[in-house]
Amino acid sequence: MQHGARVVIADLVPPREPSKQPDRTLFVATDVTSEDAVRAAIAAGENQFGPLRGAVACAGVLHAERVLGRSGVASLEAFRRVIDVNLNGTFNTVRLASEAIARAEPLGDGLRGVIVMTSSVSAFEGQVGQAAYSASKGGVSALTLPLAREFGAHGIRVVSIAPGVFDTPMMQTAPDKVRQSLVEQIPFPHRFGEPAEFASLVCHTFENNMLNGCVLRLDGAIRMGAK
Repeated sequence: MQHGARVVIADLVPPREPSKQPDRTLFVATDVTSEDAVRAAIAAGENQFGPLRGAVACAGVLHAERVLGRSGVASLEAFRRVIDVNLNGTFNTVRLASEAIARAEPLGDGLRGVIVMTSSVSAFEGQVGQAAYSASKGGVSALTLPLAREFGAHGIRVVSIAPGVFDTPMMQTAPDKVRQSLVEQIPFPHRFGEPAEFASLVCHTFENNMLNGCVLRLDGAIRMGAK
């Protein structure tokens, strides 16, 4: 919003802190796995702010479970849930957002809009117990290039960001032992990433028209070990 953007926050729950620019933000309760809910969020944004120019798909859930655990084989239902939110939810958001963006008038370079998806370093270095999460984020990474190639004809760029370990509400629920292990694997800076650093890269992605069809690691050089 510091760059003049008007933003629809499509999430299950409202932000924990009120917006400092309420005239530029709109919260719409949204389940990303629901076509009707995502369409409603897009329509609400268009009605209040005008044509859609971009989407950042970052809804996700975390699940840790060994496939061959001490208490038995992994839950298929849990695996499906992670894929449904992280991968199907991302695709649902992207397909409906791209439909709306394609209706907008082109700007400079013929650009109509930008889509940013959220992958993870777990897509490349999934740890033991991350089969579901890694599969979902690997799918997001794999979507990036074919979508960019297809959407180029419509003036839409597609980029994925693969964060390392960030201090988000999802990560804050992890046990202290897990959090400490991950911090120790980050060469520099030797800490969790901050949400503002992710947001900064999103903003740059919107501003740089040559960023397209790529997966950008934002991870402090972490290469996660098996555990």
